[in-house]
Amino acid sequence: MDLSTLDLSRFQFATTSIFHFFFVPFTVGFALFIAMLQTIAFVRKSDDLERLTRFFGHLFFINFVVGVVTGIVQEFQFGMNWQVFSNFVGNIFGVPLALEVLMAFFLESTFLGLWWFGKDRLPSWLNLSFIWLVAIGTAISAFWIIIANAWMQHPVGYEIVNGQAVMTSFWAVMSNPKGIQWFSHIFFGGITVAAFFVMAVSGYHLRRKHEMNQFKVGLRLALILATVGSLGVTASGHLQGQSAVRDQPMKYAAFSALWDTPEGNAMPESLIALPSNTEKRNLFEIDVPYLGSFLAFNNFYQKAQGMNQLQEMMVQKYGPGDYIPPVWPVYWAFRVMVGLGAIMLLTSLLGLWLWRKGKLETSQPYLIFLLVMPLVPHFANFSGFVTTEIGRQPWVVQSLLRTQDAVSPLPVTYVIVSLIAFWIIYLTLIGLDVFLLTRTARAGMHPPGTEMASVPAPDYTLGSDPVKLKGS
Repeated sequence: MDLSTLDLSRFQFATTSIFHFFFVPFTVGFALFIAMLQTIAFVRKSDDLERLTRFFGHLFFINFVVGVVTGIVQEFQFGMNWQVFSNFVGNIFGVPLALEVLMAFFLESTFLGLWWFGKDRLPSWLNLSFIWLVAIGTAISAFWIIIANAWMQHPVGYEIVNGQAVMTSFWAVMSNPKGIQWFSHIFFGGITVAAFFVMAVSGYHLRRKHEMNQFKVGLRLALILATVGSLGVTASGHLQGQSAVRDQPMKYAAFSALWDTPEGNAMPESLIALPSNTEKRNLFEIDVPYLGSFLAFNNFYQKAQGMNQLQEMMVQKYGPGDYIPPVWPVYWAFRVMVGLGAIMLLTSLLGLWLWRKGKLETSQPYLIFLLVMPLVPHFANFSGFVTTEIGRQPWVVQSLLRTQDAVSPLPVTYVIVSLIAFWIIYLTLIGLDVFLLTRTARAGMHPPGTEMASVPAPDYTLGSDPVKLKGS
């Protein structure tokens, strides 16, 4: 198969974006967890919980630094690989991206440094305020990036002048309903990513009987956040699906594998299907009557339009072309996302039940299961990214600019070389991140009064007698 500049540029941007997206929700949720944990330590005046805060802060620092490096590449690719796109949306994108850097990134990095290095030099209340500013900064950073992406999916507050999108209302862009919904979904998703990571680390050390009083607090706080995050992801995701029926009907039809507008008075919901873009139908399908209408419209009589009918309408409106996205990856990525979301929610509810029974910290099967849970929200986020970004094809800006018209006229060789270079760099960074996170998380907390708190604590073998530390 001959690969074109368009194919390679799409693959390069998709993979580098996914690499970066592994860090973004983690940073947002982890900063909030650390701020809440330090608040508990401050209220209780607990030096032990303060040490636990610094332990998780070390892990946050590692993820933050690597995440920043992976994010820098994204904006360069707009100019390198997507010149036409950059010219078209520059007037819109420039504002949220500039605000993300000025209001958020500088806020995060400045106060993160003050929080980490000012621990023993500043009043405890002031140090606590810094980590809350970091948490707020990470949320603001995510908000502006999501607002920029939401405009591509649902353009508002603009007019076309000389072939460029020009902003006419900053408020309309900032308050884009699509962006607000997405931000809530990403925010709650970030909470789940961080919460299950903390639960896994805490559960690991509880099995080792290392600093049990402190890691009990970490596990319980993370469990509360995991529950809130899982419920929030479910609710906000449901609202996103309903909004897609209105403003991106082709995407909705794709992740429902709805090829033709249903006959009758209601719409079924597909449970399992084998969609075929070639034949414009499902080769196999199992569905539930009426469920589609209920999920999309909260009633049992409304119906969404099918992809074949939408295709005909779009050809009449936008001209010849195939406006149906690749249905198979969109359909199955959506179901993987929903399934993993259900696993997160059930795991959280099970943890709450064990907590109520007084068995949360002693249930070995549950603590062992938590070791694999950090991967679940990451893969759920990845699946959601695939659903969202592939589902809008062939548009890079919904109804305004097609992906095939947005790419830079680069030689294929140039894109291949840059793709290989980016993959080597990103795999190295992610490998380094996983190594450092794993090594530091397994090492555990330092004894009180340790002079070199910036390095991992001595590791202990699982099952061995832990070293008795002061305060443990």
